[in-house]
Amino acid sequence: MIKRTETRVIELGKKEKGLYPSLPLKIGGGNPVVLQSMCNTKTEDIEGSLSQIRALKIAGADLVRLTVPTKEAALAFGKIREESPLPMVADIHFDYRLAILAMENGADKIRINPGNIGSSDKVKAVVDCAKERNIPIRIGVNSGSLEKDILEKYNGRVTAEGLAESALKNVELVENMGYHNLVLSIKSSDVLMAYHAHKIVAEKCELPLHIGITEAGTVWSGNIKSAMGLALILNEGIGDTVRVSLSADPVEEIRSGQLILETLGLRKKAVSVVSCPTCGRTDIDLISLAKEVEKIAFSYPDKSLKIAVMGCVVNGPGEAREADLGIAGGKGVGMLFKKGEIIRKVKEEDLLSALREEIEKYS
Repeated sequence: MIKRTETRVIELGKKEKGLYPSLPLKIGGGNPVVLQSMCNTKTEDIEGSLSQIRALKIAGADLVRLTVPTKEAALAFGKIREESPLPMVADIHFDYRLAILAMENGADKIRINPGNIGSSDKVKAVVDCAKERNIPIRIGVNSGSLEKDILEKYNGRVTAEGLAESALKNVELVENMGYHNLVLSIKSSDVLMAYHAHKIVAEKCELPLHIGITEAGTVWSGNIKSAMGLALILNEGIGDTVRVSLSADPVEEIRSGQLILETLGLRKKAVSVVSCPTCGRTDIDLISLAKEVEKIAFSYPDKSLKIAVMGCVVNGPGEAREADLGIAGGKGVGMLFKKGEIIRKVKEEDLLSALREEIEKYS
C-alpha cells in the first residue's frame, strides 16, 4: 500500500443552493486523490460547457477546470457554476482582472502562474480577492515558462531543479502576501524531469500537489506517458490531485486517470475489464468484443467488479477465474461465467446483452 506524503488540507466547492448542493471537496492531508479534467469548450458556450461537465461527472470526475481568457468567459463562468454538478476552477493566464472577475462570479478555485500575471501589485490584488473569499489558489509553473534568471542559472536549460526552484519561489511570493490556501502544480512533458521535480518539491513544501504530465499527447501516446509518469510520482506518495492531459475528449482523461488510480490502489475500483491477447484458437472478433465490453463497463461507474473477455471457450473460464464475471467466445456461440463457473451458454450475437444483464444483477 502506498504511504501518502502528509500535506496541508484545503477545501473548496461547498454549495448550499442550486441544482447540486454539495459538501466541500477536500484536497490534501491524506484525503482521496482528486481526479480532474479541463473542458475544451469555449467557456462563453454555457450549454456546451455544462453538457461536457455533466459527462465528466458521470465518468467519475471530482473537479473541472475552465479557461477564462475574456471578460465574457468570466461572466459565463458564473452562470455555468449555478448549474454545474462539479466544483469549478478558473484557469487564468495573464490578466489579473479576469482572475478577480472569475472569483466574483463563483470560481471555487483559481489557477495562476504568478510570473505570467505581472507585477507584484497585480498578484497581490488577486491574492487579496482570494483571501477575502477564502478561495484556494493553484500556483502552476511549467517547463515552458520558467523565469529568465532561473534559466540562466542552469545554463539556459530546463531542469528538474529549475522547475522546483521556480515553484517554491512563486509559493514564497504568495505566502509572503499572507495567504496559505494554496495548491501547487509543476508541469513538464518530460516524464523523468517531472518525477524528479516533484520529489524535490515534496521534500521542501507541505502544500497539496496537483500532478500530471503536460502536453502528453494523443490517447495512445498520452496514456502511456501519463501512466508511467503518474505511477512514478504517486508511488512515492506524492500527489493530491491528478489530471491526465490528452489530445482527446476530456472524458477520456477521467477514464484513464481513474484506471491509473485504481491500479495503484488509490481509488475504489469501478468496473474493470481484462481480456486475452488473442491467438490462433480465437474464433470471434475478440478485439471488437473487448472494446464493446469496455464501453458497457464505463456506463456503470458505481459498480465494483472485474470482467474478463476471453477468446476461447475451452480455456477462458479457467484463465479468468479471478474475474467476477466474464464471457468467452467460440464459433457462433459464447459462454457467460461467474467466478470461473459457467452460468449459461448464449448465441454469439447475444453475448453483450446477456453480459449487461449479469452486470446489473451483480452485487
